[in-house]
Amino acid sequence: MTAARTPARSSVAMAIPRRRLWLFGLLAAVLLGAFLLSLTLGSVSIPVGDVVTILVGGEPARATWSDIVLKFRLPKALTALLAGAALAVSGLQMQTLFRNPLSDPFVLGISSGASLGVALVVLGAGVAAGLGSGTKLLGGLSLAGDVGITVAAILGSLLVLLLVLAVSRRVQSTMTLLILGLMFGYATSALVSVMLYFSIADRIQAYISWTFGTFGGVTWSQMRVLAPTILIGLLLAFLLMKQLNALLLGETYARSMGLNVRRVRLTIITSAAMLAGVVTAFCGPIGFLGIAVPHFCRSLFGTSDHRVLLPAVTMMGAILAIAADLVASMPGSQLTLPLNAVTALIGAPVVTWVILRQRNLREAFAG
Repeated sequence: MTAARTPARSSVAMAIPRRRLWLFGLLAAVLLGAFLLSLTLGSVSIPVGDVVTILVGGEPARATWSDIVLKFRLPKALTALLAGAALAVSGLQMQTLFRNPLSDPFVLGISSGASLGVALVVLGAGVAAGLGSGTKLLGGLSLAGDVGITVAAILGSLLVLLLVLAVSRRVQSTMTLLILGLMFGYATSALVSVMLYFSIADRIQAYISWTFGTFGGVTWSQMRVLAPTILIGLLLAFLLMKQLNALLLGETYARSMGLNVRRVRLTIITSAAMLAGVVTAFCGPIGFLGIAVPHFCRSLFGTSDHRVLLPAVTMMGAILAIAADLVASMPGSQLTLPLNAVTALIGAPVVTWVILRQRNLREAFAG
């Protein structure tokens, strides 16, 4: 009986890795296709052959197409790819650390900290003007531009990160840390609301435009900061594969395996904060990707093993971010939709489907 069952079991065991390899190959192909599609579609359609010619340094049928692809579409597509991967991996880390299927990259208040930094720059002078200070100061400010907003968002995210790291050294429970992170987020959001109330119309509009989110505002010079920061954060996440798998069974089990839970928790928080913070700084608060992508990959691959999930969510996050950007840009027209609205339309049904497909939230998290 045992000899008869062994071949069947081994064939099943071989089928699962083969299926996963096939899925990884499919994701890689879809990612490549989506990336090329993002370079071809827009207000001006460019044939794929000419796009490839431009990328390899050749001359396209029209000279203006080179400027369109290299100066505008390529940095935008790379930003979407990096940001989607960063938010998805950050979301996976937060869901594993807090053992909460509804955790996302901004659960520690990182997004709210970035929003506060931007609000201080964009709305600060508007508050002064609204309260009766001279408007010459407002007119002389140019900090609402990309550079000022980016620096302010980074500093705001960094401030909240430092607060969270300081608190995490004194707190043993991850649930307590989760609640404190939410409180940080509520406090910073309250400050932003007060500033919005007292600011003036044009500054409010500038801030609201930033909150819509976009991948198109990153230049090649800014990419020198965005890309290395995201790659370092992703490297940290991949180095934590075994530790993340241990945390799936709880902190008590992880400690029994000799894991330094406090040190691992600090490293996970640092990696997730780097990924979410730099994306928020350069692209605005992009929602739902961090929640939806890990759930979708758990269902697609049928596992919670981070050795499978980390590369899967990296590619899936990049695919969905590029797809959302394509939908938001509305190819063939001059209109542009808010990116956050599109990611919500993509992410909300995925999360709802995954949760309803499972018996309860814990099963949805555990996969």
